[in-house]
Amino acid sequence: NVRESNKEATVVLKASRTVGLEGALEYIAEDEAVEITPSAIRMRKRMLSETDRRKAMRAEKAKMSGAEA
Repeated sequence: NVRESNKEATVVLKASRTVGLEGALEYIAEDEAVEITPSAIRMRKRMLSETDRRKAMRAEKAKMSGAEA
């Protein structure tokens, strides 16, 4: 018998929230989008990759600091 040295952690996810179109539009932030299909309304980030979002944020900060000078 071999024992596992690491205990498996149980991940608990919150239940999904049922939101209508108006609720989704009120709930989203500037960097998010609402996708509407015949079968679903989804909220998601405009840039799906976290790395791309960080690069864009850095570029925007550099642009803002360059505009101030």
